[in-house]
Amino acid sequence: MATQGKLELTIKISEFPSDVKTVENGWKSFEIDCDGQVVTVTVKPKMFKKIEEAQANYPMWVAAIAGKMGEATGQGFVLNEPAIQVFEKKPKEPKETAVTSRDLQ
Repeated sequence: MATQGKLELTIKISEFPSDVKTVENGWKSFEIDCDGQVVTVTVKPKMFKKIEEAQANYPMWVAAIAGKMGEATGQGFVLNEPAIQVFEKKPKEPKETAVTSRDLQ
């Protein structure tokens, strides 16, 4: 008998979804291309608002969309029970070059 496990997926995006559709009850649906696999995500408006706020307020951001693999579609699958967390992405500071005594002469 196989050991029981739980398959959870996390997809990271850093750009606003281009083709967002409003479906029943005001929910938002969009697709993410993950290396050729098209993942369909449908979330409540309150959850989608996190991505909208990140787009409006942060110059750089990343959204982590987690969920379970759902039914297969023609090009990928549906993400079941999606949850979204958004983080501001800070630009990396350039590394300072070390100044040696030889440079000072």
